[in-house]
Amino acid sequence: MNNLLRLIGRRLVALPIMIIGVTILVFFLMSLSPIDQAYSVLGEGASEAQVQQYRDEHGLNDPVVVQYGNFMAGLVHGDLGTYGANNASVAERISQALPVTMQLTFAGLIIAVIIAVILGVISALYRDKWPDQIIRVFSVACIATPSFWLAVLLILLFSVNLGTFPASGPLPAFAENPLGWITRMALPSFALGVPLAGQLTRVIRTSMVEELDKDYVRTALGAGIPKNVVIARNVLRNALITPVTVLGMRIGYLIGGAVVIEVIFNLPGMGMAIVSGIQSNYVMLVQGVVLVVAITFIIINIIVDMLYILIDPRIRTV
Repeated sequence: MNNLLRLIGRRLVALPIMIIGVTILVFFLMSLSPIDQAYSVLGEGASEAQVQQYRDEHGLNDPVVVQYGNFMAGLVHGDLGTYGANNASVAERISQALPVTMQLTFAGLIIAVIIAVILGVISALYRDKWPDQIIRVFSVACIATPSFWLAVLLILLFSVNLGTFPASGPLPAFAENPLGWITRMALPSFALGVPLAGQLTRVIRTSMVEELDKDYVRTALGAGIPKNVVIARNVLRNALITPVTVLGMRIGYLIGGAVVIEVIFNLPGMGMAIVSGIQSNYVMLVQGVVLVVAITFIIINIIVDMLYILIDPRIRTV
C-alpha cells in the first residue's frame, strides 16, 4: 500500500509541472500568431488610437514574458481572458463546451470498450477458427475507417434515409431527458468509438492468447477448475493490463477526434469553440481551448496510470 501511495504521489507531484510546461508551450506558440488581437476585436476600420488603447488596456504592448506572467496570474483565478467585441469570457465559453466534449469522449470510449472486450475475448477463445477470422476482418475494417467518414455514412443512413437518429439539434441534459440525450449522442459517439474498438479488439485478443498459453492456466484447468472461472477470475484480469496502457495513449486521440465529430454533428463542444475562434480570429479563445484540452489529456492519462497501478500488482511492489 505504501508503494502504491508513493507512486500516486509521484504522479500528483508531476501534474503541476506538466501543466506549467503545457501553458508555456501553448502561450508562446500562440504569441507567434500574426493575427492582431486588437484588429480582430475592433475590426479593420478601427483607428490607430483605438487600437493602441485596446493594446494598453489588455497588456498587448508588454513583453511576452510579462504577458505570460499576467496570463498565469489570471489562470490561477480561473480567468483565461476575453474575446470578441463584447469581451465575452473564455472561461465561461469553455465551461459550457468542455462538458459536451467529455460526454462525447466517454460515450465513445464506453462503446469502444464494450465492443472490444466482447469481440477480443471471443476471438481469443476461438483462436484461428471462423469466429476469430470474422472478428479479425471486422476489427481491421474498423481500424481503417476514419471517424469523420463513418460519421457522414451514419448521417446518410440513420438521419436522412431512416430518420431514426438526429444529426443536429439541441443536446438535452442527461439528467432531464436521458432518452433525448442518448438519441442525440448515439451517432457521434458510435462514429468516434468504432476505430478505437477495432484497435482495442486486436490488443485484447493478443493479450488474451498470451495469457491462455501460460502454465498457470493449464495448471488451473488440470486441477478441475471450470474454464469460465479461470478466464473470468485470472486470465481476463491479467490480459487487461496491456489494453489499459494502450487505452491511456488512445484517449488523447479520442479527444482530438471528438473535436472533429462535434463540428460534423453540430454539437456545442470544444470543437465548435475552436472553429469559432479560428474563423473569427479570436486568439484568446483558441489559446484557452487548446490549453484546456491539453490539461484534460494530462489529467486523464494520470488517472489511467493510477488505474494501471491498481490492475497490475507487480507495479505496487517496485
